[in-house]
Order: sequence, then C-alpha cells, then structure tokens
Amino acid sequence: MSYYRKCAGVVVFNHDKKVLVCARVGNRDNQWQFPQGGIMKKEKNEAAAVRELFEETSIRSVKVVKTLTEPLRYSFPGSVRRRMLRRGIDSLGQDMFWSLLYFYGDDSEINVQTKQPEFKAWEWIDIDEAPERIIYFKKDVYRQVVELFKPVLDGFTC
Repeated sequence: MSYYRKCAGVVVFNHDKKVLVCARVGNRDNQWQFPQGGIMKKEKNEAAAVRELFEETSIRSVKVVKTLTEPLRYSFPGSVRRRMLRRGIDSLGQDMFWSLLYFYGDDSEINVQTKQPEFKAWEWIDIDEAPERIIYFKKDVYRQVVELFKPVLDGFTC
C-alpha cells in the first residue's frame, strides 16, 4: 500500500540569521538540504525535528521558534521511488512538517560525522539560497518553506 511518509524538516538558523544546509553522503552532485527525517508513531512534530537534528548533526543547543501544523508535500520521481521500493519502502513521497529552530550554540558543536552519517559537509547560507541548492523534486517545498519562515527569521531577535 503506497503512502506519503510523515517527516520532520528542520530549518536551523544562527545569530547571523544564516541557515544550516548539509551535503548528503553519496551524492555526486553535492546537493544540499536541510536536516530531515521520519516522525515516529506518537512522536510530536517538534520533538521529531529536534531528535533528527541531533542524530544528523549532533546539535543540541536549539530553541524551537515555529513549527508548521500542516505538511508540505513532495512526490518522489520514478527513479527515486524504484530505489525506495528495492529497499522495501513503498512511499510515494513525503509529507514534511517543518520547524524553525534557533541555534544558540557554538559551531564546534556541529558534527556530521555521526554513527550513521547522512551528510559529508555543512555550511551556513542565506535562507533565500536554499531552494537553489536542493534536488529538483524538492524545490517547490523549499520555496514554500522560505516564504513561510523568512519573515519569522527576519523578525527574530537573538
């Protein structure tokens, strides 16, 4: 039975109002993305965002600023869907519940070389750059995320 996987997307920003993007392991094109991951049963969206962020980047020093209550959806293209099916995942795409988190720690806290690394590199960028860095089938969702979070980010006082 096909479905859309419930997933937490995480936009982390620092005191300079730059957002964290990470380059996926095994991606030849060096495409970047925000941290993200599945939401477990009975897990709250914000809790999933904080957990996934820690699992993928080792970051703990965050404050949740905003979480969307409605998901932003994207569908997998055929090649990605076939690859997922070979791994036993019958997902048509993802329903992303996005959270905006303020990182008040030091960059030395960031470590993408985790137990099961998903990323090979990270950097801080302007939020407007994020949609240009993401793989093509997620671009529309990233544009929506920027539209929804940029005013909050711009108005945030550290």
